[in-house]
Amino acid sequence: MIIAIASGKGGTGKTTIATNLALSIPHAQYIDCDVEEPNGNLFLKADIQEKQDVGVPLPLIDNSLCTYCGICARDCEFNALAVLKDRVMVFPELCHGCGVCSYVCPEKAISEGEKIIGVVERGIVPQEGDDLAFCQGVLNVGEPMSPPLIKKAKTYAEPSRTVIMDAPPGTSCPVIQTLNGADFCLLVTEPTPFGLNDLELAVGVVRQMKIPFGVIINRSDSGDQSVVEYCQRENIPLLMEIPYNPDLAFAYSKGISYVTENPEAKDQFRQLLVAIHKELQS
Repeated sequence: MIIAIASGKGGTGKTTIATNLALSIPHAQYIDCDVEEPNGNLFLKADIQEKQDVGVPLPLIDNSLCTYCGICARDCEFNALAVLKDRVMVFPELCHGCGVCSYVCPEKAISEGEKIIGVVERGIVPQEGDDLAFCQGVLNVGEPMSPPLIKKAKTYAEPSRTVIMDAPPGTSCPVIQTLNGADFCLLVTEPTPFGLNDLELAVGVVRQMKIPFGVIINRSDSGDQSVVEYCQRENIPLLMEIPYNPDLAFAYSKGISYVTENPEAKDQFRQLLVAIHKELQS
């Protein structure tokens, strides 16, 4: 089963939920799809055993064949090519690697090279009796497109395990790429007007994608009841409420997962997995 942990905004505790859930359930795998700022390993401290560069196609122009007809630039939806009198300019930051330019070139003057955009790192988090499988994507600084790297990281999902995917915040393309193929989505929010607004956006996304989902309210005693009332109106399962806990915050500040410092708290996250199974069955 693949469980995606998402949120409409940053700072709700998404990674806290994802890492603690992964550490609490048996035979699990954690995949950090927040490739622009992966921070799950600050708490999991995985032993990285493998690294693989990830690239995207980039057009290469053979000037000896090019007639500068302009068809490639005309058909590029992303304006990644500009044809001048005696050369073709390629803008790598705009290129989506779709391959249209090489397909439409009448002179076959365009081939595809590769531009490295990041790396996928894999390893294990040693645990007594059952190691946690770990994978994360790390996007190169300055790269504008993360979905290809997220897609590559997801190829390492192990079907025999319960896969926990830590999604990027928001509702944009990287989130869509992460959620695609998930069996269930946990939406983490906070009981504030901002939390409710962005939760509504995230709910719209998972409903459009037809992914079963439930809500977790973090710091549930620090705001109002608007999120609870919204979930009741919309018939959204509220799977967990986590009140503010200074012990959790203190462990977080030291880069220690809550269940590592408080092993008895694992039962709460195991019950969360049970609740997810019940929602899927219903």
